[in-house]
Formats: sequence, C-alpha cells, structure tokens
Amino acid sequence: MAFYKQTVRDIDIKDKRVLMRVDYNVPIENGKVTSDFRIVQSLPTIKFLQEQGCKIVLLSHLGRPDGKPDAKYSLRPAAECLGQLLEQEVAFSEDCIGANATNAVAALESGQILVLENVRFHPEEEAKDEASAGDFARKLAAHGDIFVQDAFGVVHHGAVSVSELPKYLPAVAGLLLEKEVDTITGVMEAPERPLAAIIGGAKIADKIKVLHRFIEIADFIAIGGAMANTFLLALGIETGKSLTEPDDVPIAKEIIEKAKAKAAHQPFVLYLPQDGVVATDMKDPKSVRIVDWDAHVIANLSHFPKQPPRQASQVQPNELILDIGPFSGSFIAGSVQLARTVVWNGTMGVTETVGKNNDPVGPFAYGTELIVEALMGHFGNKPFSLVGGGDTVAYVEERGMTNAFHHVSTGGGASLELLEGKKLPGVEALLDKEW
Repeated sequence: MAFYKQTVRDIDIKDKRVLMRVDYNVPIENGKVTSDFRIVQSLPTIKFLQEQGCKIVLLSHLGRPDGKPDAKYSLRPAAECLGQLLEQEVAFSEDCIGANATNAVAALESGQILVLENVRFHPEEEAKDEASAGDFARKLAAHGDIFVQDAFGVVHHGAVSVSELPKYLPAVAGLLLEKEVDTITGVMEAPERPLAAIIGGAKIADKIKVLHRFIEIADFIAIGGAMANTFLLALGIETGKSLTEPDDVPIAKEIIEKAKAKAAHQPFVLYLPQDGVVATDMKDPKSVRIVDWDAHVIANLSHFPKQPPRQASQVQPNELILDIGPFSGSFIAGSVQLARTVVWNGTMGVTETVGKNNDPVGPFAYGTELIVEALMGHFGNKPFSLVGGGDTVAYVEERGMTNAFHHVSTGGGASLELLEGKKLPGVEALLDKEW
C-alpha cells in the first residue's frame, strides 16, 4: 500500500520556516552522543529542506525528565552531533518556547538549522486536558509555517508535539517517516515469500497481537528470548528459575493451537527452542551449560558414546534459561536460508552481558549472533531483512551493524504497532495525500 499521507515532496515548502519533529532520543555519555543512528536517519529530510531554502527548526524529546529542566537530558549534545554530521554550525536554544526560542527562530536564515531544547522539559508535552495541550501546541506552532513529522519512534504516542501540534500548522511527513511506514506495511501486506518472523522479548503480552498476525501471514515463526520460556511452560517443560509469565500460559497454548491448525492445512512452522544455555548465576562461567530438552541431538553428541544423564535434558530448579542453544540457533539460521523476507523483532537471549575482555558478544548472545550472521548472508542466502524493536536495534547499533540489514527501524513501539496493523496517531494527524 502506497503511503497515503502528504510528504515534504507534495507541498510548496520553498523558503518556508519548517518546524520538524525528529527523534533525537539518543544515548549520551559524558556530554557526547554514543550512537548517532537516529540522527543520521534524519539527514535526508533535513538536506531536502535545505535544498528548498528552508529555515529549519528541530523539535525532539530525550529521556524522561519528569516535565522539568535537567541537564542530563539536554539536547545540546545531539545538536553538536548533527552539526558534525552536516559539517556546519547548528544553533541551539535553551528552551523550546518563550523569548529565547522565539529570538533564535527569528535569527535563522535559509538553510540554517536550530535545535530546540527537550520538549519534555515542559509537563504540558504530556498534558491530557485539552486547554493545556492546545496552549502548548500553539506556542510550538508559532516557530514554523509548516510542520514536518519525521520522528517515527514517537508517532504511536499521544504527546502534544506528535498528535496535537499538527492541528495548528499544515502537517506533512518527512522522508524517514514515509520510508518506515512504506517498508513495514509493504512487508506485512505484500512480502516476497517465504516470509519468516523471528520474535523475541520478555513478555507474550507485549507481542501477542503481532504473533497472531504473523500466524495469519507468515510461513515460519521462531520464538526466542524470555518470552519463549512461557511457551515451554505451556508444553510442560521445566524452566527452573527462568523468567516466565505463568498467567500467560493460556495465551501461549492458544497461540500454539492456532499454529497447529494452520500447519494442518498448509506448509507452516511455529518453532520453539529445543535446547538452551542455562546457568545458576550469570556472573559465574562455571555454572553455564547447555540443556537439550527436546532435540536430543546436542545431549547425545556431548556424552557419546555414553547414554546422556537425565540432567542433560532438564533445566534444574536453580537454573535460568539465558539463551537459545546451538541446535535451536542452527535450526532458525537454517530456516533463514529458505526465506526471502525476514522480520526480526527481539533478541534470543541476554545480550546485555558482555564477554571476556569486553567482547560485545556476551556468553548469552551467541543465539542472537547466529541469527545475525544468517540474516547478513554468511551462510549463502541473504533475505530481505526488517529489524525492529528497542532491544534488537540497540544490539545492532552497539555492534555497529545498522548498515548490514535492509531496513533497521528507528522506532520500537511504533514499528511493533505497525506490524500489528494499528493506525499510528502521529501519522493519522497529517494531511491526506491528494491522488
């Protein structure tokens, strides 16, 4: 489905003052941006506006400063990073409204850029009452002639700068927002098949709608991460001290049965881990081992020619499942070799733990790393890859691999809701395209 909202290409923006919502919610340490991925993704729209002679005012949030100024959440480092990327001076305002911001906007000339301070320094950004929201939106709108929404990561929010602000200015999409919506909806509505989905995360409740949708449209689904533990529990497999959601076991059983019903009528696989990497203590390497609870391949190989002990196929009461095992990782990687399109949302294990000598691939990230290698084409086939989800993108960013995939989404919650088929408030608030 073609993008149905107007973009910066559809209206006359030449020499106009443009108020552009970006997502510069980036990691900052010691006053420096440590990952510029989201800032880089905003450059195509910014450069397009510069080519049109626009005066560009950028609006964003950073973190959760509880509605008051906090130097820890200042956007100044993001403005400095943007200036370095563009190799030009980028102005910065100490506030997003008020005399300081108004004067800074008035001083702009064609092609120049101003970054306003964190919009969440004002509690009105999250205002629920119409009067406060409207007043704040009008103050922000005074900075521009046209509003451009390019912050895909927040378009599922009901914040004032997302949903209310477009009421007070002609509002269109930026090039990033258009690309994100087009790519994700395209994969869900007309994928090149076979379509595979690799879904991780902690809670089934967070992914239940997208799981149901993928059962309807995908050819293969693999479930990993802590969420898989609840599915294992539903199958009667012991999970020890692993993170599980016992209340969601009925949901897991419902999804399993729905998948079985589909598989009975057409080629389809819902894959759950058959082995895992477990430990009694994440910080104790000696407690780490592989448990083969279903495949019975790794356990047999590990103890050949002897009969595997019962413990080799059981997670003990004091152990936690922290990653998928080598058989499961290989099975999923093999399935990727048969796919033409893969959607990956959620890591397969505890990827936050670093390895020895600060190796970014920690002891419980090998399952995730194997999938990364498969998606990158290391084993032959390189399918179209759509990567989304906050933890997944953070892992890819940390590993410096954002360019290794066909599309890495800048939005976690927004991409998930789009995968589910939901309408996004920040998109719906924009002007409809005139066909």
